[in-house]
Amino acid sequence: MSTFRFKALEDVLDRKALQVETASPKISDYFSSRVFHMGKMREYLSKEALKSVSEAMNNGTRIPRNVADQVAISMKDWAMSKGVTHYTHWFQPLTGATAEKHDSFFTPIGDGRAIERFAGENLTQQEPDASSFPSGGIRNTFEARGYTVWDPSSPAFIMGKTLCIPTIFISYTGESLDNKMPLLKAAHAVDKAAARVCKYFDRNVQRVHSTLGWEQEYFLIDSALYNARPDIQFTGRVLFGHNPAKGQQLDDHYFGSIPERAHSFMREFEKESHELGIPVTTRHNEVAPNQFEVAPMFEEVNLSNDHNLLLMDLLEKVARKHNFRVLLHEKPFAGLNGSGKHNNWSLATDTGVNLLAPGKNPKSNLQFLTFFINTIQAIYDHADILRAHIASAGNDHRLGANEAPPAILSVFIGSQLSATLDDLEKSVKAGKMTPDDKTQLKLNIGKIPELLLDNTDRNRTSPFAFTGNKFEFRAVGSTANCGVPMMALNAMVAQRLNDFADTIDAQIAKGVKKDEAILKELQKLIKSSKPIRFEGNGYGDEWVKEAAKRGLSNLKDTPRAIVALRDKKAKALYADLEVLSERELDARVEIELEKYRMQIQIESRMCGDLAVNHIIPTALKYQNTLIQNVQGLNAILAKSAATKATKTQLEMIQEISERVQVVKEKVYEMIEARKKANKISDPYDAAVAYCDKVKPFMDEIRYQSDKLELLIDDEIWPLPKLRELLFTR
Repeated sequence: MSTFRFKALEDVLDRKALQVETASPKISDYFSSRVFHMGKMREYLSKEALKSVSEAMNNGTRIPRNVADQVAISMKDWAMSKGVTHYTHWFQPLTGATAEKHDSFFTPIGDGRAIERFAGENLTQQEPDASSFPSGGIRNTFEARGYTVWDPSSPAFIMGKTLCIPTIFISYTGESLDNKMPLLKAAHAVDKAAARVCKYFDRNVQRVHSTLGWEQEYFLIDSALYNARPDIQFTGRVLFGHNPAKGQQLDDHYFGSIPERAHSFMREFEKESHELGIPVTTRHNEVAPNQFEVAPMFEEVNLSNDHNLLLMDLLEKVARKHNFRVLLHEKPFAGLNGSGKHNNWSLATDTGVNLLAPGKNPKSNLQFLTFFINTIQAIYDHADILRAHIASAGNDHRLGANEAPPAILSVFIGSQLSATLDDLEKSVKAGKMTPDDKTQLKLNIGKIPELLLDNTDRNRTSPFAFTGNKFEFRAVGSTANCGVPMMALNAMVAQRLNDFADTIDAQIAKGVKKDEAILKELQKLIKSSKPIRFEGNGYGDEWVKEAAKRGLSNLKDTPRAIVALRDKKAKALYADLEVLSERELDARVEIELEKYRMQIQIESRMCGDLAVNHIIPTALKYQNTLIQNVQGLNAILAKSAATKATKTQLEMIQEISERVQVVKEKVYEMIEARKKANKISDPYDAAVAYCDKVKPFMDEIRYQSDKLELLIDDEIWPLPKLRELLFTR
């Protein structure tokens, strides 16, 4: 080929490559394309309507009926331009999942004609059947009425051919039946309290937003293998299965090259996420085989929580298209890392300041210390409440195992910040501060950003760790609704900041200088919250003993953790801030206890079913094969030779008999324990009975069954093995 022709061919290939590259859209081209966000509203709404919606989003003001009608018509027109035919109020009942009831825009008007109609009344309120959702006694089964009410702070979006409108869910009597309304109230409470404290440092601050950046971990397994594992289908985790020779011990999966099939799945669900306005930016392999993580940019807490719930739904839907199933359970595989949902939390002002990030001068750093230290004190004051709100049957398996934090709540801030707080505690004098004292303190406080430059390591065994400009709540489970722990965290920080502001205002009224009053109060808080600070290994037995000495709770299981919400302290926290009434809180306790009992009940039933109907018959079938082998050898060999030749088979026959007997006995005993637990009427006592009396049998049944798996011919074993589930790409 001539040089000229070669160069011409090169040019053609370069142009084609450029065309392909240009044809591939940037994420920014389609981000939020399926969201009726403020930018879209500007295209469709009048200035007056836009202002009304903006005030409702930012200040919680009521939207007038005529404006609601205008928004509804605009929303319908936009949605129909994208092929939408139905709408739904998308809400978060106390099941922990999301719910929706689809209605068509189609409305007959007579004479065989019809129009598409969507009015303000359809947008702002609907009346779904509330009787079948858990209410914890707030509603009787025969009292079906409940209301979904539009949440304008979270924009409507399109899923498939349906317009989804985020809403709160309340009873006929106005009580919360969901996880969104208490979160909104807690976010409002911390907004007011934090803005009040900000006034000591910057009077321009009018609003403070609670922000959240979650990290969602999950497993992917092949759909065919999933369908052959009834335990995973019904419980989300494997109830049987001997660990394979290779698991995660070589750490070769973590941050490794993403398998192409998984990568293809990720690209599709990320594209759908971006179209729905979910700002996912990070994906990577996690530690365990076939475990992965996705994480977004930070957003306001209510919107971020909505996006997480939406993403979990997307994970499931897109995975099926790629012949995968997603496992979101906190511990689907014993002996391997579980899956969490790290909740990275901070506070941001309407002036663009992250209140948990140190600034460039002593004044801004004093502001940072104020919010930093008050947050630590809030965790210390309400650790049991925070622990209660992350309790679940799945998280019980995860906490304290394979890099997950322990059930004992503690706060990690790093050795350098610990030293800074210790110095601050000692340096503030009891009497009036001299100019030299103030100068020295300012110098020390001014060094905080320099300290944090090298303080980038984090303690993976800490449930609540400071990571430079935010707190990372690592103990939240992967299936959790972020709104629940975020409601708790925002409420307890709001209460603490209100108490702090009351104290400072009282000191200022007595003539104490503002900075001096703040420093002296921070000194007290550093000292009083010191027991919750821990920098060491959360897995060690030494920490369990040390935590007990410090008076920290070690609530290892869900029933005993949840009942902390029955204490007067918890009820006062939520009632004083008007986040949850006493009745609403009691209802949540009852619902969570009942949910725990039912989850263990389902696992127990599935365990017994698989053991008796799958594993035991397979074991006996293989045992018969061995018996036939022994009989055949005895028939053709001399007695002495036969005795020697059948020794191994006879030992296996005996072991199978013994293990099958134990499995059968334990299944029977488990059933009897379950029957007794089912007769207990008190929700707490019933949950404890399932935890203490039923659940332990499953461990023994699994142990014996997993030993049988090692004995029995692989070809006839009835369940796909863990090596197949974990290493099928």
